[in-house]
Amino acid sequence: MPTTPPSLSIPVSALLEDQQYDLKLELLAGAEGLERQISSSRIQKPGLALTGFTEHLHAERIQVFGNTEISYLNTLTVDQQRQVVSTLFENRLACVVVTKGLEVPAPLFEGCQEHRLTLMRTPLISSAFISQVQSFLEEALTATGQLHGVLLDVFGVGVLLLGKSGIGKSEVALDLVMRGHRLVADDLVNLTRRSGADVYGHGNDLIQHHMEIRGLGILNIKDLFGVASVRDRKKIELIIELVEWQPSAEYDRLGLDEKTMSLVGVDTPMAVVPVRPGRNMTTIVEVAARNHLLKLRGHHSALEFAEKLTRAISRSGPRLTAPTPSGTSGIRRWSNEEEVE
Repeated sequence: MPTTPPSLSIPVSALLEDQQYDLKLELLAGAEGLERQISSSRIQKPGLALTGFTEHLHAERIQVFGNTEISYLNTLTVDQQRQVVSTLFENRLACVVVTKGLEVPAPLFEGCQEHRLTLMRTPLISSAFISQVQSFLEEALTATGQLHGVLLDVFGVGVLLLGKSGIGKSEVALDLVMRGHRLVADDLVNLTRRSGADVYGHGNDLIQHHMEIRGLGILNIKDLFGVASVRDRKKIELIIELVEWQPSAEYDRLGLDEKTMSLVGVDTPMAVVPVRPGRNMTTIVEVAARNHLLKLRGHHSALEFAEKLTRAISRSGPRLTAPTPSGTSGIRRWSNEEEVE
């Protein structure tokens, strides 16, 4: 089964190092907390957490103290402020940012020092800072990669075709486009994963919507087949690796051996399909996409077959043997009086 991908995160210090988004941050206290990790691009304003209701406080987010939060603290006595800060910082927060250049109450400053929590300030108003820092985090919390292959939208499933050069990936893709499916990228696929478990693929800007077919050269799929034949970006849900047929190799013949391949930290379902003369690879890819949709809806043909076979074995006794890993050659059917191979 696919595993949970490692969460993306950046240290708090990256906020101070940014020069592109003009966050205008200055460090006030808690330099020891600069290595704490931020793993969400969403920002939180403490709000009710200042009153002691911390159930929905998200420690992995930047905590923004704007005019409302600072004004509320200033209505409290110094002892009450210390109590609020102590309760709030029982959660191991990522960092605190005071906006609008506001004066920081002494208990907040002291609490950040005591808990080694980074305290920063920006002259930007809260809305402007939140907008800019979210843009910064969305880019910083993105895993990217590249690989050679062809990405298509087949029946709504993002199918990534892999295989060594010359094995026929582009030809299969061209046939799929002619059947009404959509091309996303040919030859070079750019991968993107933001915080979460979804990996998206898109083509290079220079060769987007183009395909190379040996003997014909570079084709513009969008011009040849229309805008409905292409799309710019697609979530990758299934990988199909095309390999040369080897008589001595064993291939999965039951569908019980569920392989995965890691794409920028996300395990993605994968099938290895041998290529040989006479095999209709386009149909196989279409059926693989349909089968993937069935699995998403809770119908696993191979498992259902295995369970059915197990029940038949339990009813028939030891004379009925289970399938071997390489196929169903070990299955025997029995009539009333004779064995049928």
